[in-house]
Amino acid sequence: MKFTHSFGLALLVVFSGSAFAAPAVDVAQRATPLAKVYTSCTKSKTVALTFDDGPWVYMYDISKALVAANATGTFFVNGNNYECIYDNNGKRIASHTWSHLDLTTVSWDKIHDEMWKVEQALQRIIGVTPAFMRPPYGNYNDLVRQASYIRGQALALWDFDSGDSTGSTPAQSKAAYKALFDKNPNNVLALNHETSETTAHQVIPYVISLLKSKGYKMVSLAECLGVPAYQSVGQPQPPSSSWHC
Repeated sequence: MKFTHSFGLALLVVFSGSAFAAPAVDVAQRATPLAKVYTSCTKSKTVALTFDDGPWVYMYDISKALVAANATGTFFVNGNNYECIYDNNGKRIASHTWSHLDLTTVSWDKIHDEMWKVEQALQRIIGVTPAFMRPPYGNYNDLVRQASYIRGQALALWDFDSGDSTGSTPAQSKAAYKALFDKNPNNVLALNHETSETTAHQVIPYVISLLKSKGYKMVSLAECLGVPAYQSVGQPQPPSSSWHC
């Protein structure tokens, strides 16, 4: 699988850092501002379909379904969770950290390390530094927000969970989506997982059809918030022997 900017997808990687090494910061230095936390979209009649825990084999099928519907999704990828990120090469992306640790349980330096490794991978593979980080499990504290602020990222959560990572069947996920949109919400920021085969092949095709029938525009997280998806966009680097997990 390759990440390419041409798929119309916003791929947000949950990462552990940028192109510089994780700084050692003492307690006094941690009295820094807190990163912004987004939990919902702001643009009317928009839906941001987001997908966590990749890259994985179903990313292509999801992206193909979205592109066919003239829609955009946002993928929060890890560095080394289901698959090593260096085994792929890149679309539009945001960070979900390197190894999907609960960042509230690790040290300041480890938080930075988890973010830096993914940032480095994305800069190498597709030349971007994401502007969003989704903390694994949605868990964060002030240290996580301070580290994210230093790294120039906002935290991205959600206001609807399809339940595909917590035991919901495809029928239950579809029913949850239908119940939500029968209420005609102004906008939705939805959590899904690209690592679920049934999400890719059963739930998302249903959701795309449902949202189109309701008149919603399926956009990237950045578009539904009206902010840039990346801190910077440059050129990919040529692969080297240092590209490994």
